Amino acid sequence: MPELPEVEITRRGIAPHLTGQTIAGVEVREPRLRWRVPAEVSRLTGLKIVSVKRRAKYILVDCGSGHLILHLGMSGSLRILRPGTPPGKHDHFDLRAGNQVLRLRDPRRFGAVLWATGDVLSHKLLASLGVEPLSAAFSAGLLHALSRGHRVAIKLFVMDAKKVVGVGNIYANESLFRAGINPRTQAGRLSKERCAKLVAEIKDTLKSAIRAGGSSLRDFVHSDGSSGYMQQNYWVYDRAGEPCRKCGTTIRRVVMGQRATFYCPSCQK
Repeated sequence: MPELPEVEITRRGIAPHLTGQTIAGVEVREPRLRWRVPAEVSRLTGLKIVSVKRRAKYILVDCGSGHLILHLGMSGSLRILRPGTPPGKHDHFDLRAGNQVLRLRDPRRFGAVLWATGDVLSHKLLASLGVEPLSAAFSAGLLHALSRGHRVAIKLFVMDAKKVVGVGNIYANESLFRAGINPRTQAGRLSKERCAKLVAEIKDTLKSAIRAGGSSLRDFVHSDGSSGYMQQNYWVYDRAGEPCRKCGTTIRRVVMGQRATFYCPSCQK
């Protein structure tokens, strides 16, 4: 599933091609995505694209009178292609702008193409989202304050989008290893110093993933079709039974919140 780095990489890849362009046409080949594509999406021809931004794992295409809200779901990707490129079986949505086409490929159809007028951040999918992990607002003081009184495991806490957005399973595992924190530690028991360490490592892990082009797992590719290589640098994720790259202890795997969790019992306390 594409996580925040992959979505940010996608945003950066498509933004230069779309910003300032006028929408020349829209084609919805399959409206039955996670939520049905609204009819308004097919009537965007003639609108000028003001900007392409991101909130959590949502890409927000500002068209002046409203926003196109795009989500990659579990297996989706957005590609910039030449007009006339034949669509494949899972290519469900095209937006033509300038001399290129923005195309959504989504084999599992868990992605989204929605339209919102008014304040897009008040949309029901965005209104209750937590702090952006790469923003200045995400600090040791904030994480410490948010986590007080919570007995939930810290891994599940930082993956809760109502607390912190976009820290998905892969990068939660990696950040906790780098911070030396056992993923099962109760969130409310972390000291402010350990919160500071975790905040710093979440930020650094996500930035490193973006620099590496993200993790190309399963269906995810960049907007130009290329792949990332962050998965080659994992400390613990998907390395159960292998020696820790830092101390040699065998990496363990447990299930938390129905998600696989990987950690080093020696490095993470």
